[in-house]
Amino acid sequence: MSYEKNISVVGCGHWGKNLVRNISELGALHSISDYSDDLANAFSEQYDVPALKWDEIIESEEVRAVILAVPAPLHFEYAKSALEAGKDVYVEKPICLKNDEAQKLCEIAEGKNSILMVGHLLQYHPVFLKLRDMVRNGDLGTVKYIYSNRLSLGKIRREENVLWSFAPHDVSMILSLAGDHNPVWVDANGSSHTHGAIEDYAHVKMRFSNGVGAHINVSWLNPFKEQKLVVVGEKGMAVFDDQALWQEKLALYPHNIEVSDDVPKIEKADPIYIDVEQSEPLRNECTHFLECIKTRNKPRTDGREGLSVLKVLNEAENSMKEKRGAGDKKVNYFVHESAYVDEPSTIGQGTKIWHFSHVLPNTKIGEGVNIGQNCVLGPHVQVGNNCKIQNNVSVYKGVHLEDGVFCGPSCVFTNVNNPRAEVSRKDEFRETRVKRGATIGANATIVCGHTLGAYCFIAAGAVVTNDVPDHALMAGVPAKRIGWMSH
Repeated sequence: MSYEKNISVVGCGHWGKNLVRNISELGALHSISDYSDDLANAFSEQYDVPALKWDEIIESEEVRAVILAVPAPLHFEYAKSALEAGKDVYVEKPICLKNDEAQKLCEIAEGKNSILMVGHLLQYHPVFLKLRDMVRNGDLGTVKYIYSNRLSLGKIRREENVLWSFAPHDVSMILSLAGDHNPVWVDANGSSHTHGAIEDYAHVKMRFSNGVGAHINVSWLNPFKEQKLVVVGEKGMAVFDDQALWQEKLALYPHNIEVSDDVPKIEKADPIYIDVEQSEPLRNECTHFLECIKTRNKPRTDGREGLSVLKVLNEAENSMKEKRGAGDKKVNYFVHESAYVDEPSTIGQGTKIWHFSHVLPNTKIGEGVNIGQNCVLGPHVQVGNNCKIQNNVSVYKGVHLEDGVFCGPSCVFTNVNNPRAEVSRKDEFRETRVKRGATIGANATIVCGHTLGAYCFIAAGAVVTNDVPDHALMAGVPAKRIGWMSH
């Protein structure tokens, strides 16, 4: 296939030199440009094309399209200028740094009927394309989970963290495989070990409306290089290992999991290596761009796809920033990774919040509190110091626990006397106060609007329908005082 020499490559450095080589070999290189005159002149001589300044590229009628391999902070400015000049644009990942700027680039390209393509290279890897086809054809059954590891030792950067350096490729692939460019939830953690303000490790989690879950691990501090993408389906699992030999890069594991009497039984199977015709991903990507210029077809990784990836990256970055702020506050409490604490909330020193629990906004929890699994606290709830809230307890708005209160497993608080599903009674919440040192037994129910006295003891399964005196021992349905308890 022959192409016109109408492409200018801007940026001839670490990655740009590979783009220059491919566009030249495809016969489409018109000119090059770089902020370093020495580098520009060297490439001009090597490829026998003129070295142009940016203004000359924009004004040239011979240059129909530009390929941008400049630093990410310059992507928006350069791409906008080229698109407004009526040129087609290929921009390296990410499309730019701000969502609104990416949206603007898409609108300009669409208004000018120009091609806007983003360099998400692995979308042009033949092994990934085969994996994508396997997913879309149902070879793995319904996709349940996707994860990617992109790990190496270096190159450690100072202009961007590892999220922006490595993860765009993985986000792009996962969005394609999930069949959804708008995850309903994104969360990320990062850590900095070589520089105080730049993460060299990041973990991103995503969830999609179709039930697919995903996570990404990226790191510059791994003892070996690993580039693996794993898709888990109901009928099998597939692995794209970009470090393996070509004939072993794509493996299908037809493992079988059957559940009988709620007990899963796993039948493991040997991998089946999928045959994929070998070709260079970057050459495929460059060819795709040139074909889109000729045919005016929308690129596989067009501006809208780039915007979707950028939104995920920015949401992950914001999630990491929030956790950086929490780290600055020297948090001295524990929250399990499956639990959630909504802001604003206050958590005291030494408090522990365990699996699948959720603290809603404007909740204040004291020091030394232990919150078990599957609990919900809030909103606008106050819990004193040294309380123990066992598994499956919900402490609703209107409930106030003083210091040292024990809430047994699955005990129940209410906050409305006459609830109806179709009638909102949020303005009718009644306060329940549990005083210092009180104990509420397992499966007991506390009807709202009453006070449980200091050091009282509510027996398991009791239903409290009236105020309880200090030190009273209560049992039965409805609960009656059957004795007294010391503190």
